[in-house]
Order: sequence, then C-alpha cells, then structure tokens
Amino acid sequence: MSNKELEEHIIRNYQRDEHMMILVFAQWCVNHDLDPAELYRRAYPQQITNAALEQAIALTVPKEEAGEVPDETLLGVLSLFGNEELAFVVTEEINRRKRKRRHG
Repeated sequence: MSNKELEEHIIRNYQRDEHMMILVFAQWCVNHDLDPAELYRRAYPQQITNAALEQAIALTVPKEEAGEVPDETLLGVLSLFGNEELAFVVTEEINRRKRKRRHG
C-alpha cells in the first residue's frame, strides 16, 4: 500500500467512524425525546446545516425499537472526536434529566 493509499484508507475510516458517532448522538437524542438538530445548533450556532447529521437523523429508529445508548458512551464518543461543545450541551441535558427525576 502506497502512502497515498494509506492516507485515503485512514481518511475513509475516520469519516465512517465520524458518521457512526453522529448516529449514536442522534439516536441518544431520540431515546431521550430531544431534537438532535436543535442540540447540535446550540453547540455549533455558526453552522447552518450538517448533512451528516441530517443523514443520521433519517437513520434513527423510534426509542421503543432502539437499544439504550448510555450517557457515558455518548460522551466518550464525542470526546474521541473532539466535540467538546456538543458534549457540553449533552451534559447540560443529562443534568436537566437527573434534576427532573429527583424533583418530579
């Protein structure tokens, strides 16, 4: 494998993994009755649209059909890809859910 082929292979793997991270985020949102596009806008207000997020949202399933996506798993995946802003917004929602559970 040449350097160019290796570089292309690495880029393809990264993009595939990034799409998986976005899908995990979108499904976590659906599972918690949150709008993934709205959370993403809160984290990245400068971005108008995100095609990968729109694709991921289309691939989500109703929460009744979905497996659980643990909060820690989502935060770990976001951290792996350097999405600190999105992790911050997700953490706010996790804390809001925990407060609601304690007081409601």
